[in-house]
Amino acid sequence: MSETDTARSVTGEDEVVDLCRELIRIDTSNYGDHSGPGERKAAEYVAEKLAEVGLEPRIFESHPGRASTVARIEGEDPSRPALLIHGHTDVVPANADDWTHHPFSGEIADGCVWGRGAVDMKDMDAMTLAVVRDRLRSGRKPPRDIVLAFLADEEAGGTYGAKHLVREHPELFEGVTEAIGEVGGFSFTVNEKLRLYLVETAEKGMHWMRLTVDGTAGHGSMTNDDNAITELCEAVARLGRHKWPVRVTKTVRAFLDELSDALGTELDPENMEETLAKLGGIARMIGTTLRNSAAPTMLGAGYKVNVIPGQATAHVDGRFLPGYEEEFLADLDRILGPRVKREDVHADKALETDFDGRLVDAMQSALSAEDPIARAVPYMLSGGTDAKSFDDLGIRCFGFAPLKLPPELDFAGMFHGVDERVPVDGLKFGVRVLDRFLDAS
Repeated sequence: MSETDTARSVTGEDEVVDLCRELIRIDTSNYGDHSGPGERKAAEYVAEKLAEVGLEPRIFESHPGRASTVARIEGEDPSRPALLIHGHTDVVPANADDWTHHPFSGEIADGCVWGRGAVDMKDMDAMTLAVVRDRLRSGRKPPRDIVLAFLADEEAGGTYGAKHLVREHPELFEGVTEAIGEVGGFSFTVNEKLRLYLVETAEKGMHWMRLTVDGTAGHGSMTNDDNAITELCEAVARLGRHKWPVRVTKTVRAFLDELSDALGTELDPENMEETLAKLGGIARMIGTTLRNSAAPTMLGAGYKVNVIPGQATAHVDGRFLPGYEEEFLADLDRILGPRVKREDVHADKALETDFDGRLVDAMQSALSAEDPIARAVPYMLSGGTDAKSFDDLGIRCFGFAPLKLPPELDFAGMFHGVDERVPVDGLKFGVRVLDRFLDAS
C-alpha cells in the first residue's frame, strides 16, 4: 500500500483523538490582556492540517500572537447559502497543581482525553478537523459551501477573534446564512428509552461591569461615615443576594415543554427546585436561564492598613435574558443605589432563534442515526459565544457540537473547571454525527 493510499484509509474517527490531544498541548491560555501565549501556534497547526487535504486556509492576526484561521470548502451546489462552522482555539488559564493530569498534556485516562479545552472547545475543533479531512481525502464534497473559522479570543469576548473578522473581513462570510458552534448537541440521559440532546438556540446577553464608589480618604483610626469600602460592600452584598424574578423566554418555554414530556410531569417555572434536582450537573446551566443574573467577581480598594481609601471598586459579571436588557439595567441601578457608579468593561447582546428549519431537521436525523433514543431539544446558554459576532452579519446561529456523554459525567461543571475531560467515545460519536449532519444540511 502506498503512502497516499495509507493516508486515504485514515478516517475521521481514527484521528480525532490525536487531533484533540495535539490541540490541547498547544497552550493558548487567554488572560484577557495579551499576557498569554496567544493563539498563533494553534492557528498555524489548524492551517497545516487543512492545507494537507487541499484547502487554502488563511491566517488573520489582529494583534501579535492573536491569530485566527479561516478556510472555505466548495460544495456541490454553490448557489445554495453557505454554512459556517466556527470554534475558538483559546482557553481559560489553568493551575496545574489543581489537576489530576497536567492541563496541557492531553493525557488519556479512564476513557477520556484530559486537558484545558477538552470540552471548551478543542473537542469540537478536533471533530471539525477530523470530519473535514476525512471528507476531502475521500473526495466527498458537502452539499453546499462551508466556511471554517478557528478563532482567537472567545474567552475574553472575541474582540481579537470573531469581532475582528466580522468588522474587518466580512467578505470571508459571504453567502453564509447559518452557523453551528459550541455548547450544544451534548446529551442528557433521561432513562433507558430517551436521551435528550440540548441544542443551543439562545444565549444570555452580558454586561461585564466595573462598580466604583468614591468616599472620603482618611486615617484608619478615626471615625469616617463616608467610607467608600463600606458603601461598596453593602451595595455588592445586596446585588449578590438579590433574587431576580423568573422570566420565561420562548426558548426556555420550549425546553420546559420538552422536559415535561420526557419526565411525564408538568413543570412550574416558578417552582423549579424539584425539577432542577433531577437534571444533575446541567441544572447549573438551565437554572440560570430562568432569570437575569449579576455575580460579583472581584473587589479592590486601599493600599495600607491604617489608611481609609478614597475609592473602592468591584467587578460584576452580569447576564440578561433575551428581551430583558432594559429591565436588567433598571433593576441593577435600583439595587446598587445612587452612590455606585457603573460602567461596562464589556457588553454584548442576547440572542434567540426558533428551533425549526432544515438545519434542525439535519441535527435530529444525524443524532438519531447514531443514537436511536436521541431527541434534539432547544435550550438557552447562560453564557455567551462567538455567535453574537456572527449574528451581526445576519447569520442564524446554533450551538451544535455533538457528544454522547456518560450519565454520571458532570459535563457542565467542567467548563472553566478543574479536570476538564472529554470521553474518547464521545469524540468519535461526534465525528460520525457531524459527518451525517453535513450530508443532510
